Amino acid sequence: MDGSNYTGLPPNLLPNEASPEWMNKGDNAWQLVAATLVGLQSVPGLIILYGGAVKKKWAVNSAFMALYAFACVLVCWVTWGYRMSFGDKMIPFWGKPNVSLDEKFLLDQGFAGMFPNATMVFFQFVFAAITLILIAGAVLGRMNFYAWMLFVPLWMTFSYTVGAYSIWCPDGFLAKMGIIDYSGGYVIHLSSGVAGFTAAYWVGPRLSKDRENFPPNNILLMLAGAGLLWMGWTGFNGGDPYVVSIDASLAVINTHVCAATSLLTWIILDVVFFHKASVIGAVQGMITGLVCITPAAGVVQGWAAIIMGMFSGSIPWFTMMVVHKKVELFQKVDDTMAVLHTHAIAGSLGGILTGCFAKPNLNNLFFGKYAQYVGLFYGFSSGHVHTGFRQIGIQLIGILFIIGINVLITSVICILIQVIVPLRMSEEDMEIGDEAAHGEEAYAIWGQGDRPENSRYSTYNDVEVPVSKGAGQVAL
Repeated sequence: MDGSNYTGLPPNLLPNEASPEWMNKGDNAWQLVAATLVGLQSVPGLIILYGGAVKKKWAVNSAFMALYAFACVLVCWVTWGYRMSFGDKMIPFWGKPNVSLDEKFLLDQGFAGMFPNATMVFFQFVFAAITLILIAGAVLGRMNFYAWMLFVPLWMTFSYTVGAYSIWCPDGFLAKMGIIDYSGGYVIHLSSGVAGFTAAYWVGPRLSKDRENFPPNNILLMLAGAGLLWMGWTGFNGGDPYVVSIDASLAVINTHVCAATSLLTWIILDVVFFHKASVIGAVQGMITGLVCITPAAGVVQGWAAIIMGMFSGSIPWFTMMVVHKKVELFQKVDDTMAVLHTHAIAGSLGGILTGCFAKPNLNNLFFGKYAQYVGLFYGFSSGHVHTGFRQIGIQLIGILFIIGINVLITSVICILIQVIVPLRMSEEDMEIGDEAAHGEEAYAIWGQGDRPENSRYSTYNDVEVPVSKGAGQVAL
């Protein structure tokens, strides 16, 4: 390497064997930090959110399902999953399976960005992992852990990789069509919401008494997990330009503005209709806001993030609090953490609103193609009406594609698994919970069933004293 070409650079920026010419140290550093922030959303974020949001007897099982998924996805990802999602084309929606472990591959430049494949593999892994953990939220409180152990690698292999390749890989057919999914509104949230609801259908509901009364065992712990989830979204959306840029900064501020607006909207609706501000409702509003802005984060203006937050705090609220009670299918399928509403509906809403609000010059910053990506509203104002309607059409096609593959593939996986092991625990084991599933209890230190003074609930087998339902208990 000829050092004479870099005589004006400070020593710490000079390229060398460990820092090749194509690598940007700042971009590489931020990408690793962003990936770690997304990883923290899962471990420990969703682990403690799930552990705190469920009934005491399910705290260990719920947290363990998340921990297992994170570890299992990583091994599958580096062994075959990454290359199926971002590797050489096998068919228009799927890449060729291959390992991502050899030195030559890992230290070469990634398919995008100015950093090595090793960084890209890790960054994309944390997105794949959180998708499976979100699916777990729909089947908490009854799914056989051994069935879950099989479900995770199968779904990652045959469903996640299809969505990721189709939408995010440059060779994917939806990517070539011009779909806008900035950071996973389709690939992660719509997929997990639909797959979770489908899996919940096949697994079946919780025990009747659990479904009727499923109080969080530790709301403060749940809030801690929710806080990690919210702050971790800085990396979730801020890392997807693959560069330390003004677009990354815009994505971050839009993310938090939309989440805050959605949270406030949800609280206002709870107060107006239930006359009580619900902490659980606030968390759900936060999540729907984060999900809704995800496909649009760096390609819309700040005022659009406010509008999207208002929609994401109201439409999923309406589907959860009103439509859910009137539609027979929603009543039949027991979606424990309401992932259909908070992820599938909010993700679809975000995808459609992205097709409306995506600004051409911001799309140019992200995609490098000015004329191809035009939101509908800007199509009217710029005279590119046809292009704007085309963008809405592509966004809708993406929604239909993700829904279709996830209903089909998730159903096939569940049917195959139940041939090997039962999908759900036995009625007797569901009565007991963690002790039956894992031989462990979350709060065993409290004693052998002694009921604390002034406690509403016992500490043994979660036998509840009858209480009136509040607004926040609707979704769990």
